[in-house]
Amino acid sequence: MFKILVACLLLSSFMFANLKEISKSEISKIEQLELLKRNDIKVLKGFEIGDLYILSIQVKGQKDEIFLTKDKNYIISGAVINAKTGSQLAIPVDLSITKDKEAFTYGNGKDEFILFTDPECVYCKKFESYLPQIKDKVKIKVFLYPLDFHENAKDLSLYILSKKTTQEKTDAMFEFNIGDDLSKVKNAKYSKSELNKLENKLQEHINLGQTLNVQGTPALFDKNGNSVIWVELLNRYGIEVN
Repeated sequence: MFKILVACLLLSSFMFANLKEISKSEISKIEQLELLKRNDIKVLKGFEIGDLYILSIQVKGQKDEIFLTKDKNYIISGAVINAKTGSQLAIPVDLSITKDKEAFTYGNGKDEFILFTDPECVYCKKFESYLPQIKDKVKIKVFLYPLDFHENAKDLSLYILSKKTTQEKTDAMFEFNIGDDLSKVKNAKYSKSELNKLENKLQEHINLGQTLNVQGTPALFDKNGNSVIWVELLNRYGIEVN
């Protein structure tokens, strides 16, 4: 008999590198559990996380994520938080859809990341202010994701995308701080065809972010599709955020 636990489970230690996908045969066994069978819940994919399974499920045509204890006695529905890092545990996203679609790549290090950033986001600018300190350690593929409630974010995004070289785009990303005079950006002139191309590229980035369920910025993923907290990333390289 299933017991359902709706709660936030605090895990004392966990690293996303520990994720191991479970077999199709194990998924079949899980789908035979009484609660899942009774509600016609399909398990699309699952991973092991310590003493838990994290499951991507489909319920009445809608996708969701739940957690299941390995003894199959408890289902956890809700946010599961890593008590060490503060990150929410989730199934890695499929980053293959982002291949070769970034605005530019920042850094020449070996550790690869995907970044969705809003040029008018305070936290994005804070994170980006530290990037020069880890430039030789990371390789970050940058996507523009202007949020609707930031008045100038779209114009800034188009301005960055309009630059021709990686260095020019990098410089444009760092060029303005929150509260700066943006007349240069607002008065930028684009031909009709160029503007159409830039807007299509920006919309592509927005669509990709939405597909990856980006809820806010900065949204950072490692090369395996795991969500990364930017402060935690900086701490990993010995940088303390003030």
